[in-house]
Amino acid sequence: MTEAFTLTDLLQGGWRHCDFEFFRDGVDICRLVTGEPEVALLRYAPGASVPRHLHAGLETILVLHGSQSDEFGHYGPGSFVANPQGSIHSVSSEEGCIVLIQWTKPVQILDNAE
Repeated sequence: MTEAFTLTDLLQGGWRHCDFEFFRDGVDICRLVTGEPEVALLRYAPGASVPRHLHAGLETILVLHGSQSDEFGHYGPGSFVANPQGSIHSVSSEEGCIVLIQWTKPVQILDNAE
């Protein structure tokens, strides 16, 4: 992405105009900033999940639309979640969601069964 974007625009649904591509089964990505840290939008289809994984660096999530859950809670629109380096969890979205995500290092998938 080469255009500037604002959080206000994303919160007001600007993510609907982003170009998403396949990321993993049930999850699409729109990369906003590449490198380290990376910033992107993830679009989870209803029922999509990401298996248990280890965070090699800090990951932050802002839920823009819908909701997602992990072993520690259920997060709706406006929820901000910080997963510190060394943390482990899995993520699912029963209804589907859009999240703004930032990570400093790629995650390591621990469970390959999906």
